[in-house]
Amino acid sequence: MNQPAVQPALSFEQFRQTMLAQGYDEVVARHWKQAEEVEIHTHPFEANAIVVQGEMFLSVQGEAERRLLPGDRFHLMPGTPHAERYTAEGATYWVARKS
Repeated sequence: MNQPAVQPALSFEQFRQTMLAQGYDEVVARHWKQAEEVEIHTHPFEANAIVVQGEMFLSVQGEAERRLLPGDRFHLMPGTPHAERYTAEGATYWVARKS
């Protein structure tokens, strides 16, 4: 069942400006294809994100898998092992990164 896109409380530009003011280096929109899976991996940067469309599942080492819908946020520190999977509709999230 397709879920309607939820209009975020902020625009991308507002999110970007807020995150840059908090010291993040860059802010990008990530679009994931339907039913895509990303195996366990890490990043050399901190990631602070908000889901704006679709549905995803995030597995962080040592924690239960989380279902994330529009409006849900996630935060990962550098080097945190995690995996992602996306449902049949895919997903979009905005993410601020800090090296």
